[in-house]
Order: sequence, then structure tokens, then C-alpha cells
Amino acid sequence: GIGGAADTRKGTTMEYAYYCAGEWLRDGERFDVTAPATGEAVGATFRPPAAAIERAVAAAEDAFPAVRRMPGHYRAAILRVIAKMIGNGEEALADTIAREAGKPIRSARGEVARTALTFTEAAEECTRLYGEVLPLDVSPAAEGRIGLVRYVPVGPVLAITPFNFPLNLVAHKLAPAFAAGCPVILKPSSEAPLAALMLASIIDKAGLPQGMLSVLPVTGACAEELACRPEIKKVTFTGSADVGWKLKARAHNKKVTLELGGNAAVIVHDDWDDMERAVSRIALGGYVYAGQVCISVQRIYVQRNIYDRFVESFVAAVGSLKVGDPLSHETDVGPMITEGEAARVEKWVGEAVEGGARVLIGGTRDGAYYAPTVLADARGGMKVVDEEVFGPVTAVFPYDDFGEALAAVNDSRFGLQAGVYTRDMRNVMRAFDELEVGGVVIGDIPTFRVDRMPYGGVKDSGFGREGLRYAIREMCEPRLLVYTP
Repeated sequence: GIGGAADTRKGTTMEYAYYCAGEWLRDGERFDVTAPATGEAVGATFRPPAAAIERAVAAAEDAFPAVRRMPGHYRAAILRVIAKMIGNGEEALADTIAREAGKPIRSARGEVARTALTFTEAAEECTRLYGEVLPLDVSPAAEGRIGLVRYVPVGPVLAITPFNFPLNLVAHKLAPAFAAGCPVILKPSSEAPLAALMLASIIDKAGLPQGMLSVLPVTGACAEELACRPEIKKVTFTGSADVGWKLKARAHNKKVTLELGGNAAVIVHDDWDDMERAVSRIALGGYVYAGQVCISVQRIYVQRNIYDRFVESFVAAVGSLKVGDPLSHETDVGPMITEGEAARVEKWVGEAVEGGARVLIGGTRDGAYYAPTVLADARGGMKVVDEEVFGPVTAVFPYDDFGEALAAVNDSRFGLQAGVYTRDMRNVMRAFDELEVGGVVIGDIPTFRVDRMPYGGVKDSGFGREGLRYAIREMCEPRLLVYTP
């Protein structure tokens, strides 16, 4: 099955080798990957030693000259093979995601399907990397000259991914890199590296040149050092803002893409005529995967004349969510990634309550499980308003004027996506013009994402864009030819 080349059994724990330039290795420090739901080991893998890291870097550098010249149709064919194999192994991949990341199995299956689509989209886009023809005769001195612009791959890429989408966010690094013609060294999340290693096993069988990929479960400090290596030409990181901006500062002379945090907001205006759907969607957006999504709904602004009705319905919807075992098909909300993270959310909510916020539902913790929580009367200065909670907590606020709501959404150091429920096209265009975010979603939650969208944020939410076509461009650089007849 999937991952068979990468694992052996040691006792009752599945042991996963790491993938270094086409070989599966089991040297270095062994560490367990534990299930957030139970605290039990679901697998084990290794921290690669320095020699393996050097080997991966050298292999990526050596592979690049040949890889960059691979024809588009060949890269596209490989990407389609990867997509098909992911689909064939959906259950094994989804089960691993549910166990190592605590993601409810229904959401885990959705992630696997999205991953297959991500590679399929990359296959389509890698043959559409169009250039330009520029007339240069803007002055007599340039008469008769033309310019040709083409996009060329930058070289070896360091990709760093988080735990919350341990397969699809990996795909959002690997698929565009392969489409562009860039080798990749991937540092997966230490909390959830197993799905990435299973994906490496698929890619290993798909026909990519040796050295095109290494998956190294190194520490964060080691990844920062890798980002400074001269052989690495591009760094793409998804994770926290604090770590991302520090990484960018250290990789100052490289191309960098940062997909960072958010505290996404949604506006519900009184002209929205399907309140039942708005409530159900916002409840989904606030609590899917226990709120551990960078575009999870965190702040909800509701026009005052419908505020009480909305809050009553919303609290009821949140109360109906089933919290439980991520392997159960009934579960809506599973555990947080660690008990420590759940304790942090508990502390933040406690601080908000001490400052005058009210808990309308939830507010309790059981180990790594934090109950879906709704707060009222929260205010700026509280972590649950100003920072990224990254947990199952939302806060509701009334507003009077639409402009007031827009200003409240913008009153944040983050700006990833925002949702707006309104039927008034004047409000739609005003929101599109004034909201300081990377994406405005009308009639739905900011948690909505289709993987071909230009996805990314402003302010502390990021730098650059993902989404297949846009990510491929981020992994290339324009090269100009000036032709004089």
C-alpha cells in the first residue's frame, strides 16, 4: 500500500523512514508522532543527521539543470500520475491525517481529494507559463528592437509546512515547484509528518528524477539554517507570523512566499435574506478542525437590528456540533493538536472573561479538547480579538453602519480573508475596495477556498500568493531577451 516503501514496524508502532534524494533512510534521532485525541503514538520517524541534509541539498542542486529543461508535457504527465495515485490511496491517507493531526475523518477525506485536485491543477498550469513580446521602440535609440520575456525556474526550493493541512499544504508547495521545474526540500510539521512521508512514497513511484524531492523532518532551527544556504533559491513557508517574518529576514536575498496567520472576520448585514444558511456556514467556518485554520472565522460583526436573533440561532448551531473522536464519522470538532495549545486557548478565554467578555456557550477544556465557544462583549486589547486564536472560539459584535463594520474588520494587524453577507451591490463593491485583506468572499465565510484562487494576505498575514498558477510564477523569475535585427 501507500507508504509501504517508507515504513517498517517496531513493536506496535509504525516506523517511517525519511526520504532523502530518492532513498529511504532510518538514521538520526527517532521520535514518536502522537495522536492528539489519545496521546498515544501513531507512528515514528527520524530527525535526519547533518550528513543527510548535506546530501539532500547537493542532490537538489545537481538535479536542477536537467529538471529545468524537462518539457512541460512530461512534467504534466508526472503530476497527473501523482494525482491518480493519491486518489487510489484516499482511505490510507485520510486515516493517517485523522490520527496524527486529530482532524475529523470527513474533513481528512476532503483534504485528500483536494490534494489530488491540486496536483491535477498543477499539471494543467505547467504548460501555460506564458511569456510576453514587448515592443521596445519607445525612443529613436530603440527603433527596431523587440523584447521577449520568458519565465524560468529559480532553482532549489525549501518548503516548510504546518500540521493543520499536513497533506494539501504540502501539495501547495510541491505541485507548483514540480510544474515550474524546481527541486524541493520539504520540512513537514513535526506534529504531523507522516502524511507527507506517505506522499513522498507516491511521488517516488511517479517517475521524477532522483534529487527532485527530499522530505526531511528536521527541527525548526535546522530549517532556518537551511533557508540561509546559498544553494536554496526560494523559501516558501506556511505557519505563524512570528516565525515567518523571522525566516524572511534571515533569507533576505532569496525569493520568499509567506502564508501566515489571520483572525478572519465576517460581516452579516440586515439585507441578507437567508439567515439560516449564514448561521450554519459561519458555525462551520468558526469550528471546522477545532478552529485550527488560518482563515477560520474568529470575529463576527452583525448589524444591530438583527444581532439578537442571529446570536440566538448561532449559539444553538454551535451547541449542536458534535465533539469527539476524529475517527468517528459523526464528529464535527475534534481535539486541538496538543493539550498545551488547548490550555493556551483556555487561558486566553479566561483573560477575556476577566476583562468583561461573556461566554455564551463553551469555555471548557478536557485535555486537548476545547469546547466550541462563543464570546460576547469582547473588545480590542484582548488576545481573542487582536491575535489569532487558532482554536474553536468566535466573538460576536453588533454594529450600526456598514462602514463601521468595515473599519472594525480592518482594525487588525492581520488581513488574510473576510466574508461579507449582503445583497447590496454598493456594499459589495465598497467592501472589495476598502477591506484590507487578500480576499473578500461575498455571501459566504472567509474560510472558503478553492485551490486555484490567488490565496494570501496583507499586513502580518503574509507575503506573496499561492494557488497553482500564482505559486508557479512565485517559483520562477522573468528573463528578458532584447533582440536587435
